[in-house]
Amino acid sequence: MAKSQQTFNKIEKEKKRLKKREEKQKKKIARKAEAKEKGEGIQFAYVDHNGNLTDTPPDPSMKVEIDAESIEIGIPKKADTDDADFDPVRKGKVSFYDSSKGFGFIIDTETQEKFFTHVSGLIDEISENDKVSFELEKGMKGMNAVRVKKI
Repeated sequence: MAKSQQTFNKIEKEKKRLKKREEKQKKKIARKAEAKEKGEGIQFAYVDHNGNLTDTPPDPSMKVEIDAESIEIGIPKKADTDDADFDPVRKGKVSFYDSSKGFGFIIDTETQEKFFTHVSGLIDEISENDKVSFELEKGMKGMNAVRVKKI
């Protein structure tokens, strides 16, 4: 007589697998029953005057009318500075310039601030200790001197 191919261990594993499947099925049925008891949840979600989500409709007396034309789309324009004699062109002195690498630094005569300048922002050839006029432009690491001219 031939010996059974199923060992005791295989039989036990199969029993465990069937037991897990039954438990999973029971949990699924329990979840469905629980969902029916609770109902379907909030039908509508409202936003109150503070911006929070609620299930009660907002009070109509707190409604605020907004004129659509009063909404500005885009970047607001910069307000003019109070200085009537504001000049974008500044004056300074070249503190360092390396013509082989194509960059240098200019010190503003009024504020004593140091600004980076690149060969692409030069109008005239410059060298150290030259008096120059320049404009400022926002660069990657701060303000850069551009349109640099000798005085």
